[in-house]
Amino acid sequence: MLAVERRKRILEKVYEEKKVIVSGLSKEFKVSEETIRRDLEKLAEEGHIIKSYGGAVINEIGNIDLPFNVRWKSNTLGKQKIAELIREEIKDGDHLFLDASTTAVFIAKNIKMKKHLTILTNSIENLLELSDVSGWDIISTGGLLKAGSMALVGKKASDSIEGYHAEKLFFSCKGLDLEKGVLEGNDEMAGIKQSMIQSAARVYLAVDSSKFDKVAFSRICPLSRLDVIVTDQKPEERWMQVMEEYGIQCIYDKRKEWE
Repeated sequence: MLAVERRKRILEKVYEEKKVIVSGLSKEFKVSEETIRRDLEKLAEEGHIIKSYGGAVINEIGNIDLPFNVRWKSNTLGKQKIAELIREEIKDGDHLFLDASTTAVFIAKNIKMKKHLTILTNSIENLLELSDVSGWDIISTGGLLKAGSMALVGKKASDSIEGYHAEKLFFSCKGLDLEKGVLEGNDEMAGIKQSMIQSAARVYLAVDSSKFDKVAFSRICPLSRLDVIVTDQKPEERWMQVMEEYGIQCIYDKRKEWE
């Protein structure tokens, strides 16, 4: 296995499990512990992880976005549930914004039975996913392709978004904090989502339960700017109280309450 492939696998593992141990990685990949330490050093230099004694943990507050294929594997069951809930919020003929989050791709996969939708997105993955749907208008923002993210960013992308108006925006984030609001890993990604928020009538944050009480580098917007939060399970009561104060509708799988 090449070093670059091994580091990618290590990154996937640390993102899924939140921490890894050098000795365990050494046995799993059949290389020396010194080789694993060099791999972790490289990932730490790139901002993806924080080295700890005997291993490493995920860098939750870094401004470096993890590769799309790594983020895709995080809480897939939660993202699927969110997509199913959002499907009920979308009506035939709607005009929608979809961001370049992995959650948005789950949404795209789950709404193909709808008719006559118009979707504007900065996600290459969304464009590919919806390329076989007939009767829809799929619009790309254009812009600069951000390496590893499957996302189009930059001024051209923002200007394109500002030329449209959508009834609904569905977007995700890297973190959600009671005081700091909705957060993203870097200014480029946050800026695109801000443009979408400004051009949408109704703003939906699609965020799985792992993102609550997490902070990240760039602020997208305050909580008060949201109309709806869609998540995979009922948030803690303190979150429910804050959402009620701001008039934010919270949609989650209520069947969990009966389990």
